Amino acid sequence: MAEIITLELPERLAQQAKEIAALTHRRLEDVLVEWIDRAITELPVESLPDEQVLVLCDLQMEREQQEVFSDLLARNQEGQLNDAEVKRLDDLMEVYRRGLVRKARAMKVAVERGLKPAFN
Repeated sequence: MAEIITLELPERLAQQAKEIAALTHRRLEDVLVEWIDRAITELPVESLPDEQVLVLCDLQMEREQQEVFSDLLARNQEGQLNDAEVKRLDDLMEVYRRGLVRKARAMKVAVERGLKPAFN
């Protein structure tokens, strides 16, 4: 069940959300819900205990997602995707990007905490 909440956003934030909604052909509300959900579920790596930081250092896409992602990338290079597949590829690309950034942050924190050796 959903609950209706009214928010007053700073103008800059509202403008960014509107631009992203337009670029991704989504409703403004959906973009904002995604942002809030991500903020809640993806706590800053720096605030996580050592065990969770180490788990993030080994973060990988789920096998099924990786297979679909690879297939869509290959078919996209050959121009063989329909609109739904392009959307799915975009979604998976975002998952991939977020995962890479989260993994890189975890590696940085792990090195800073002495949990992993520094890269040289």
